[in-house]
Amino acid sequence: MQIAIPLFDRLTALDGVGPYEVLQRLPGATVTFVGAQLGEVRTENRFLGLTVDQTFEDVTQPDVVVVPGGIGTRAHHNGGALVDWVQAVHPTTKFTTSVCTGSEILGAAGLLDGLSATTHWSAYDTLAGFGATPTGTRVVEHLDQRIITAAGVSSGIDMALRLSELLVDNLAARAMQLMIEYDPMPPFDAGSLEKAGDEVLGRVIEYAQTKS
Repeated sequence: MQIAIPLFDRLTALDGVGPYEVLQRLPGATVTFVGAQLGEVRTENRFLGLTVDQTFEDVTQPDVVVVPGGIGTRAHHNGGALVDWVQAVHPTTKFTTSVCTGSEILGAAGLLDGLSATTHWSAYDTLAGFGATPTGTRVVEHLDQRIITAAGVSSGIDMALRLSELLVDNLAARAMQLMIEYDPMPPFDAGSLEKAGDEVLGRVIEYAQTKS
């Protein structure tokens, strides 16, 4: 079972690495980091590099695709190698998925037109521009069309656990959860717009402006 995670300049690291930590532990699974060309890509703030091990031309029939998000998705809204690859491989995948603004790539590939989908809360309007209906649900499934989208960043782990269940079984998913000790008990209750409030949102906007 080949799981492909495409990498591109200025992606969000946890969008890809979170699902990787879950899915790479499934029996018989291999995870391949793919991209337009071999070598390193840098994440949003340029602090971290991730390595493309195989090109899009090398990986033509992955069983699962997990598209991460990040500021870098903006460069692909009008198409290009990444969008072309998603379009080409989707017809034969078991599941084509996204995390955070990775859903914009699925949208640009024409996979979300008329579907409900999720993304980071700050990108609902952008996602709607691709014909999707944005929702705040943490993981949105369209199993008949083999598409799953996850909301912002950390929700990719939730999605990967659900994928584990779909690909193997419920016991495998729970085993993956225990293996990575995914038992969230955050010290603050500010993980959604509804909970955070205006003061926290203002700080988020301030910080985001320095990274865009």
